[in-house]
Amino acid sequence: MTTANTNRVIDAVWRIESPRLIAGLTRMVRDVGLAEELAQDALVAALEQWPEAGVPDNPGAWLMATAKHKAIDQLRRRTTLERKHEELGHRLETQPETMADLDVAMDDDVGDDLLRLMFVACHPVLSIEARVALTLRLLGGLTTQEIARAFLVREPTIAQRIVRAKRTLAEAHVPFELPPAPERAERLSSVLEVIYLVFNEGYSATTGDDWMRPALCEDALRLARILAGLVPNDAEAHGLVALLEIQASRSYARVGPSGEPVLLLEQDRSRWDQVLVRRGLAALARAEELGGALGPYALQAAIAACHGRARTAAHTDWARIAALYDALAQLAPSPVVDLNRAVALSMVFGPAAGLEIVDALVAEPALATYHLLPSVRGDLLAKLGRADEARAEFKRAASLTRNGRERSLLLERAAACASEPTPPGD
Repeated sequence: MTTANTNRVIDAVWRIESPRLIAGLTRMVRDVGLAEELAQDALVAALEQWPEAGVPDNPGAWLMATAKHKAIDQLRRRTTLERKHEELGHRLETQPETMADLDVAMDDDVGDDLLRLMFVACHPVLSIEARVALTLRLLGGLTTQEIARAFLVREPTIAQRIVRAKRTLAEAHVPFELPPAPERAERLSSVLEVIYLVFNEGYSATTGDDWMRPALCEDALRLARILAGLVPNDAEAHGLVALLEIQASRSYARVGPSGEPVLLLEQDRSRWDQVLVRRGLAALARAEELGGALGPYALQAAIAACHGRARTAAHTDWARIAALYDALAQLAPSPVVDLNRAVALSMVFGPAAGLEIVDALVAEPALATYHLLPSVRGDLLAKLGRADEARAEFKRAASLTRNGRERSLLLERAAACASEPTPPGD
């Protein structure tokens, strides 16, 4: 195998194994920052040795063994460390699972370790931005450069966020353990929120020249699947998986040949990934089987399922979608939910019904710079034949978005709004 091929294998192995590796090391050393350093040292060793020696049969176990040896060596060198660190070094040397059966060790408690790491990375002591960066670094296996590129933020900024996040966790003495039951639901909701935010940024990029960033969608979906497997009785975890699976199924159809956006009702549904649709519907069924009222993610998944089940745009059950948005507005009220509800109602009762709701949102401070408000308003005005007003709304929407592809689309709609009206966006 050539060095280039070996490096590609190492990159793939790292994406798969790094969350488990860092989680296992954090359980041992009780320090997220140190665990990541040890994991990175093991990665460097792999890059140095595997091109000549070959990729080991169990690369994950090799990385864990290497990281543990480095932990022991590091602790031996630091003779001035506190006694607890000396005891930790002794424990690492004498633990049966440390050197004896690495294949078993990689699987022991791995589920609990990953769940603990998710709770640590999404601890409420951190800002949302820090949680996202740390989650992608520790659980997504992304480099600082990749995270910066994904969110179009300068690499030093992301690096500082991650460093500060790890320092904050250390200074707050955040334990590597599942939180007490009373805190667990709130902390789990934070984990779900971070995964949801990562997916959304990949699905509809807020800035830059790309309409989508598929790699972010893939990372978020992988994390959501892992989380649902770790908390199999949590309906919202399955609801989030359902939502992301169904949304991700449209990825290929959402982008045209030149990278231009393709809106939902204009998409070629034969390009939707039916495997992902079926997986999403199965996850939604699992959420429903767990009983109780559906949560916000499961409700959004149910809305996505209405689109996923429709063979054509004309077959969409807009009445059910409107009812689901009513339920979502009751459970998790927000101006954005009201805006989406207005679109659904316009499809059921006509554009005037939707415009009445949208007009009431114009004065909403939270939507003052939200480009989709004038975009939706422009669409409804165009359908009502109010071309001049629609053109102005599309231009305003174009001025507010920071995504180049979306801006071009909105300007095209502004230029064409006097002709045949176009359907609402995805």
